[in-house]
Amino acid sequence: MYKLTKFLGFNFKANSKINSLSFPKQAYIAMACSLVLFASCKKEPHDNDPIIPDPPKSTAVYILNQGSISGNNATVTMYDLEEKTTVPDYFSTQNGRELGDTGYDLLIYGSKAYIITNISSQLEVVDAVTFESIKQVPLFNGTIPSQPSALAATDGKIFISAYNDSVYVMDTTNLELIKSIGVGLDPDALLIANDKLWVSNSGGLSFPNYDSTISIIDPVSLTETGKLTVGTNPFSLQADNYGDIYVITRGNYNDIKMRLKVINASTQMIKRTFDEFEAFNFTIKGDTAYVYHYDFNQSTSSIMLINVKTEEILTTNFITDNTVIKTVYGIAVDPTSNDVYICDANNFEGPGKVFCFTPDGKLKFTVDAGINPVAVRFLVQ
Repeated sequence: MYKLTKFLGFNFKANSKINSLSFPKQAYIAMACSLVLFASCKKEPHDNDPIIPDPPKSTAVYILNQGSISGNNATVTMYDLEEKTTVPDYFSTQNGRELGDTGYDLLIYGSKAYIITNISSQLEVVDAVTFESIKQVPLFNGTIPSQPSALAATDGKIFISAYNDSVYVMDTTNLELIKSIGVGLDPDALLIANDKLWVSNSGGLSFPNYDSTISIIDPVSLTETGKLTVGTNPFSLQADNYGDIYVITRGNYNDIKMRLKVINASTQMIKRTFDEFEAFNFTIKGDTAYVYHYDFNQSTSSIMLINVKTEEILTTNFITDNTVIKTVYGIAVDPTSNDVYICDANNFEGPGKVFCFTPDGKLKFTVDAGINPVAVRFLVQ
């Protein structure tokens, strides 16, 4: 009783008149004062008060499983973050047919998702939520498959790199291809940054005569405006918030090693090469680059963190709870929760897994995936 009345501004020892009241009356006074305070602090709703919506959050995770080459077994695993349930082959479940041969990339843009299969040379356009097919677009040069490799989007256009040394452009309004832009050999990754489209020309199918350039395309005029030489077999591309482009050059898988390099987007010059480690692939979220490597000779995986603002290595081991990733094959960060998803291809033949970690490297849960899970995308609603 003393604590309640002291909270309300009364002190029995300091106020003998109140202290002399009977207990029921004291309780009544305390309760009455409490109601008065509550009523005076409570804000009454008004019709014109703004309604503040809940912030967007990821509601589902889509895992693109590459499948085995020429196995016609590419799939998409859907994990419902709210229900904590998994649909192993979401595309087939929703459409009654297979996705195709060798899934390479999945992009969510607006209300649609776009999926490319490299060997089948198809672009699938589906509803981003229901995954029901909207259109299937063959990507062929006459009768020769173009072998699409990566996707990017900006200003109502989808860009599709393909191993026939070109980048296709699709209008998202009518889902028609409107142009093919010639670039370097066997373009792989695409990146929209600094009002440009950056294209890594790997030359991977021209072994041992790899390409070493990045094509720069104006996404408005849809023309190649220049090329930048970065090193043997350029692959992944990411941008930070400080005007730099990060690229991994995969070398020749022998004496020319896989390196992470930093390009000043304004000068288009390489400003740093990380020679301390080899890097197979990576992603950037905020000020952190999540860089992984798989050593095919030693059959070991590693994931490290780099601060892209200072360009310093933060740690060489992101995982802090001793969880073992056998064959790291992809990495992504949830844009709303900052959880980190790591694909494990296992033995490249059977089903893989995707591990979800907290930002400090502790395992939250795992998702059973298909063969060779290679990309993770998030449905944000």
